[in-house]
Amino acid sequence: MIVSHRHRFIFLKTSKTAGTSIEIALAKLCGEHDVITPNAPADERIRRRLGHRGFQHCFAPWWEYRPRDVWRVLTKLDIKMHFYDHMPAREVRPLLGEAVWAEYFKFCFERNPWDRVLSYYHWKHRAGPKPPLADFLASDEPLLRLRRSGFELYSIDGRIVVDRICRYEALADELRQVGARLGTTEALELPRIHASSREDRRHYREVLDPDQRDRIARVFRREIELFGYEF
Repeated sequence: MIVSHRHRFIFLKTSKTAGTSIEIALAKLCGEHDVITPNAPADERIRRRLGHRGFQHCFAPWWEYRPRDVWRVLTKLDIKMHFYDHMPAREVRPLLGEAVWAEYFKFCFERNPWDRVLSYYHWKHRAGPKPPLADFLASDEPLLRLRRSGFELYSIDGRIVVDRICRYEALADELRQVGARLGTTEALELPRIHASSREDRRHYREVLDPDQRDRIARVFRREIELFGYEF
């Protein structure tokens, strides 16, 4: 996620919506006081190569450390975070305060849930071996995990709290409109960062059976109603 005090925006990063590419593009706009959360080392190298700022102002100050936090640093090198990847609005808002939350432009991206689930399946098992899709969807857990990093990330108590939910399906146009909203003349260009190892490129309609279609529709009912997504 990113909090830009320079341009007064908050970007909440949903999963499987090109979030890392968008973060890298947005880092181009960030100043020295803005919050940028860490990405994978390979993605951080891309950010540096492009001359953009890397992660900053995301760690908790030392005076907030409790004995357990110190133990985690010493034993696992697990540094306590204030802001982190895929952080939900319900945690971001109290850290920033109501004034900043109300005044800044808050946005995120959403994606057709059937397409998003299939993308998550291929990404989750990118290193192999890949189980049959039916086994992957044998329980609702993968779907609920996606919902937690989707609708539940940009809503609080079921109420949407961002100013704009952009569509992944119109990514380039959405970024142009976001740039215009932020008042920047700099083009937000997405880097190509994750070469897909996905062998099966079929459309989700060719892959999901009726039961899988309906289960996904049930879990992501609110997103489908909100955007009018159709199978």
